[in-house]
Amino acid sequence: MKAVDIRTKSADELKDQLIQLKKEQFNLRFQKASGQLENTARVNVVRRDIARIKTIIGERARSADAGK
Repeated sequence: MKAVDIRTKSADELKDQLIQLKKEQFNLRFQKASGQLENTARVNVVRRDIARIKTIIGERARSADAGK
């Protein structure tokens, strides 16, 4: 997921996407611990997507605070 794609989404969509990614991250951790994880690169992709979403949510919050 690219940052440009994330910026076009609303705050509610970002929160929903963040919840989905955290659930996926949880499942990937369990798969890794039990030795069933096949696509190990997906762990890093999900982690970075979560970071991107949190960054954009934070940017929007800071810009909203600066506007007050």
